[in-house]
Amino acid sequence: MRKKVVDKIPKLDSLKQLNLNAAGVDIGAAEIWVCVPEGRDPAPVQKFETFTCELKRIAVWLHECGVDTVAMESTGIYWIPLYDLLEQEGFRVFLVNARQVKNVPGRKSDILDCQWIQQLHSYGLLRTSFRPDRDIRELRDLNRHRDNLFSDRMRHIHHMQKALHLMNIQLDNVISDITGMTGMKIIRAIVGGQHDPEKLSAFRDPNCKNSREVIARSLEGSYSKEHLFSLKQSLQLYDYYSELIRECDREMEKVYEQWPQGYDGQKALPPSRKKNSHCKNEPYYDLRSCLYRLCGVDLTQVDGFNSVSVQDIVTETGTDMTRWKTDKNFTSWLCVSPNNDISGGKVLKSKTRRTKNRANLAFRQCAQSLLRSKSALGAYARRMHARLGAPKAITAVANKLARIYYRMMKTKKEYVDPGEDYYIKKNKNREIRKIAKRAASLGYYLVPAVL
Repeated sequence: MRKKVVDKIPKLDSLKQLNLNAAGVDIGAAEIWVCVPEGRDPAPVQKFETFTCELKRIAVWLHECGVDTVAMESTGIYWIPLYDLLEQEGFRVFLVNARQVKNVPGRKSDILDCQWIQQLHSYGLLRTSFRPDRDIRELRDLNRHRDNLFSDRMRHIHHMQKALHLMNIQLDNVISDITGMTGMKIIRAIVGGQHDPEKLSAFRDPNCKNSREVIARSLEGSYSKEHLFSLKQSLQLYDYYSELIRECDREMEKVYEQWPQGYDGQKALPPSRKKNSHCKNEPYYDLRSCLYRLCGVDLTQVDGFNSVSVQDIVTETGTDMTRWKTDKNFTSWLCVSPNNDISGGKVLKSKTRRTKNRANLAFRQCAQSLLRSKSALGAYARRMHARLGAPKAITAVANKLARIYYRMMKTKKEYVDPGEDYYIKKNKNREIRKIAKRAASLGYYLVPAVL
């Protein structure tokens, strides 16, 4: 008689204190409440201010109480100074999600919050959030600041477009980017006092799709003083933010230079197999070489990745992939894998969780760029797009890219593209096996057609 297969049921551990020297911290904008285990101090719950001298006093008090691990809730950005200070003092700091430390309804107060966090942490019921190493955090903060500068500069590009439209100058309708070579030459000439459409159209770059006559027609408008003044100041702000971005790039280059020159056995950077892979927002220095030295593998060889997107991902995830046991854990953390809600043996919903993770956004942007790629990943993206639609296809391709990234960073092996034809042939064989299996279940078999 065949034995009934029973799913392996995980054994629950008994509830016992795992972190005997644990403290809990509740952080606010003006005050901080700290709780240590009972018996370590006559007043186990104390209030501190948020000044730096008070933060140092917290570290001293925790050392006196024999605390070696601290749990705190991520509240805005107020937790960062205390987190960095406690980390420097040698404490093991747990930054926990606010959802994990919800208190009993009706018992909400700052004093009870720090006690509740301390109690949950002492029983090992809290999981720490991921935070990269200090060296990576330095790059991450600079890269985030760089992204903010690009966002601020974009606002002034919109202001220039608005000023041009108010004068009925339809420049953005005849060139793809007004901040390109043709667009910037024309705008600077307009601000300089040149308003003759024929002379302005002479700045047309030979690579422009539209002719000089079409560009001249788009430059006929009413050059009013107030809108020209607005255009002038918007251009000045655009140039100012461009200089700030270059200054930020120089600072990031200094940080990259501080990293060691690769590791033992690392080969020289291989030539790029991509053509015209330069990104408009890419810094002036050789970012690809810096990333290769930092990661130990050339991630830009993967279709869909470029130097800027790889920098966005590396600065958010770090270079140590041992933080995640498998690639599935990594994709789950990125929120690009199904979040199955199972009840009664049925999957009620499996939508991916919403997140503001910048690495998630970078993977999705890379996935979207693959829809026209002549590669195996491009063929996979088009197949997913046809089956699932654009939103779900982007998530599926982002999941695949994240697994490739995880394995390359962990094994330090280069990516090899099998080619679009290989993937199409492999998918065709998979469909044939599926149809043959279905026909066999109905009592039929497939016969290849003779052409």
